Amino acid sequence: MPSLTAYCPERSLSRRTALLCVLTAAAATLPAAPAQARATPSPAPALHFGACPDTVPQPSAPDRVECARLSVPLDWARPDGRRIDVAVSRVPASGTPAEHRGALLVNPGGPGGSGLPYAVTKRARLPENVRRAYDVIGFDPRGVGQSAPVDCGPMGGLFDSPGADPVPVGSTAEQAHLASLRRMADDCAAREADVLPYFSTEQIARDMDAIRAALGEPRTNFLGVSYGTYLGAAYAARFPQRTGRMVLDSVVGPWDWYDFDVVQSRALLRQRDTFFAWTAAHADRFALGDSAHAVRRAYLRARDGLTARPVAGFGPAEFDRAVYRALGRTERWTGLADGLRAYLRDGTVAALRPATAFDSPDSRTYESANRVTKCADAPGPAPRRILADIRRTRTLDSQPVLTGMEASTCAYWSHRPVHRTRLGSPDAPPLLLVASAHDPVTPIEGAHQLRHLLPGSRLITLDHDYSHGVFASRGNTCVDRTAAAYLVDGTLPTTDVRCTGPGLPEVRRTES
Repeated sequence: MPSLTAYCPERSLSRRTALLCVLTAAAATLPAAPAQARATPSPAPALHFGACPDTVPQPSAPDRVECARLSVPLDWARPDGRRIDVAVSRVPASGTPAEHRGALLVNPGGPGGSGLPYAVTKRARLPENVRRAYDVIGFDPRGVGQSAPVDCGPMGGLFDSPGADPVPVGSTAEQAHLASLRRMADDCAAREADVLPYFSTEQIARDMDAIRAALGEPRTNFLGVSYGTYLGAAYAARFPQRTGRMVLDSVVGPWDWYDFDVVQSRALLRQRDTFFAWTAAHADRFALGDSAHAVRRAYLRARDGLTARPVAGFGPAEFDRAVYRALGRTERWTGLADGLRAYLRDGTVAALRPATAFDSPDSRTYESANRVTKCADAPGPAPRRILADIRRTRTLDSQPVLTGMEASTCAYWSHRPVHRTRLGSPDAPPLLLVASAHDPVTPIEGAHQLRHLLPGSRLITLDHDYSHGVFASRGNTCVDRTAAAYLVDGTLPTTDVRCTGPGLPEVRRTES
């Protein structure tokens, strides 16, 4: 049975399994449940929240955020075995008791995204009636942030600066690419071998249900974005009778992770072509060419230049990461075009370099958790398929963006799962899916396919939109009102809904 104590940060691997932690001066410790109680599925203990770590922002007054820790089994198949702690946050509902609808769990994506601060940041953007109705519950999934974070060390050179070219050309480069994937998998096994099989989405879904039980909620209401949609669909498969109102925004399709990565890599090519055409349409602003073909040539000159001579540790791998990040949100396109112009004009990369270093502690945990979870969810690809897919993608475009191909590492994983994560269930209630028509990160065909596994569910499509993340993100009244009505009143649209998006971004000539 899960037990929850007030929040206290962990600092070492040996403390991951501790059932109690030292509290801040203002909080009190919840006593450990006796062994017999832990083996009993009900009743669940009440939750006792306390202070949050500094990584969790404070909401605007009068709202408040509070945090706690939930003790769960490392392996849910062995509930009396080793345990880990899952960090949980809560921003209470702001409405009256009559308006209250319970708890709304949220997940920001990944795998690897930290949900502890997300309860604050996402809630601030939710429609007011949703904020009044729900206690918004964030949590760091196991392996992430404050929940037994995984550490794969150097990850086969992933954090080298400059990094190796992520697009191998020729047999020598291809074999070097496979060798780096093997080293990445070996680095994870060397540091985290004892937990690798247990940091899967299915185990995280069990953790979600433990949070539900500890909150005293009969069902799990959930808002999942990107990977969060995969997690929500996995929860619905495992606990269809406990599935409440779920909004799955920017849907990951019901594929193995490697198959999803391939689909994404092709969608990025389409999005980049759109970016080239958009940049050319504003040639007077960006001076990169007055046709999509001319802008593409400028783009390749920049990448080739950084491949031949990296600038301050910024080479082809760093360039592709910057492009990958920018293509997913149209509000970043101006910055990408300006960065290309600045490099071609004066050789600087400051405008291309992200504000947060790729090898920061948070990024290292994210990249580690991403591979650990993906590789625990389904069998990995054969190495020969990885090379075949790279070659096939290069026939579509000689210089693709392969930054999102994280599941390639699973080809060499030391703990290969024998089954695939189940998604959706005909026994679950109808859910609400949301997708941007031209999202390159989670292409809309994934939403159409997942809906077949969730009978009766509805899909909101934001037409004329090219960004990742829609509900309470794009500021679209049609999307937000429809999703809010479902969450607050349980009103599911009678048919699919199409909303009008903003189109391609506008450009001000005075920008610099």
